[in-house]
Amino acid sequence: MEKDDVRNVREIAINSWENTYKSIIPEIIQRDFLDMAYNEVVLKNRLENSPFYIAELDGELIGFANFSNVKMDGAVELSAIYMKPGFESRGVGTMLLNRGIEELKPKRIYVSVETENTSGMNFYKARNFKFESEYDDNFNGHILKTTRLFLEQ
Repeated sequence: MEKDDVRNVREIAINSWENTYKSIIPEIIQRDFLDMAYNEVVLKNRLENSPFYIAELDGELIGFANFSNVKMDGAVELSAIYMKPGFESRGVGTMLLNRGIEELKPKRIYVSVETENTSGMNFYKARNFKFESEYDDNFNGHILKTTRLFLEQ
């Protein structure tokens, strides 16, 4: 990702959240979270301080993935992987995940997924992520069931 991609990344995050979480997370809570986590200042900071990959098709940004830096134990956190609505199930998410694996060479990848996010859960299970735990997450006053998954390398 480059600084010029920030606005498109924000747009994909917003559209992906609206599409994925419309029946899981109230709209006002989604907006508050997106304004906090995907504003331009935060995205530029994430770009400068963590591995951030984008996918383009014919010059159009269609997806992104953001990882944490590799920790002392060799683990990384996959904090976000989102596709522009209409570009899901085309292998782009897998390519972004694989890019992170190739470049970061983690021993283990962790991801937290809202349990009701069936498309996200199916994506990770199809890529051999394993169950670690499930917990209640107080997401800006809205309780979500969240599943913690991991992938050994």
